[in-house]
Amino acid sequence: MSLAGELLTLLFPPACAACAALLEVDAPFCEPCTFATEPVPLPGCRRCAEPLEQPGVCPRCLRAPPSFRAARAAFVHTGPLARAIHRFKYEGHSELALPLARALAEASRHWLGSLGGEPVLVPIPLHHRRLIRRGYDQAALLAGALARTTDLPLRSTLLRRVRATRRQVGLTEAERTENVHRAFSFRGSVPAGPVVLVDDVFTTGATARAASAALREVGARWVYVLTLARAVGEANPGRFGL
Repeated sequence: MSLAGELLTLLFPPACAACAALLEVDAPFCEPCTFATEPVPLPGCRRCAEPLEQPGVCPRCLRAPPSFRAARAAFVHTGPLARAIHRFKYEGHSELALPLARALAEASRHWLGSLGGEPVLVPIPLHHRRLIRRGYDQAALLAGALARTTDLPLRSTLLRRVRATRRQVGLTEAERTENVHRAFSFRGSVPAGPVVLVDDVFTTGATARAASAALREVGARWVYVLTLARAVGEANPGRFGL
């Protein structure tokens, strides 16, 4: 480590992304929070990764196939991971982008390598009004840190959110779908290879569906979705395909 790096570590020692406990090693979480972090259960839906009792496609994706080819989430949105995302997204802790991206990279490296070609990372953007209120775009920071961690190319301005939407939290699946309908537009050249949309949480997939539809409309052939966490069970308002 460089002298500058050692000085930064001394002044700002690494802390757990979830509980802020000081860490003796460079890791996203302390040991108790690591053990309490849950990977998304398998088997899962081949399209959206919703946990299933048997391999296959979930009722929601059978009823309305998504524009993306497949989605992948690293962890269940609960416990320490949910606390870390809340700190990152709503409490101003933008510095958590790097440790969370490292956790995401470790959990998804094999999946990313299986997509073929060189995947291009594209964050699902905030509307400019929300960006001004929050001060930063958490998906853009996460995707940027993931690109640096994995050495994959980043196209941070490929998508633009052209319509202000309500927060998705607390909305039903139908309300979420209507809320983000036609909310995104494309700008720039279409990547030749796989496009991986990056976001923090996958709940019903309404936002991912709307963003991937905008890419498919301009000719993107292979669109995937990668999120740090996924709502599972009671936390997912559309889990039964209703």
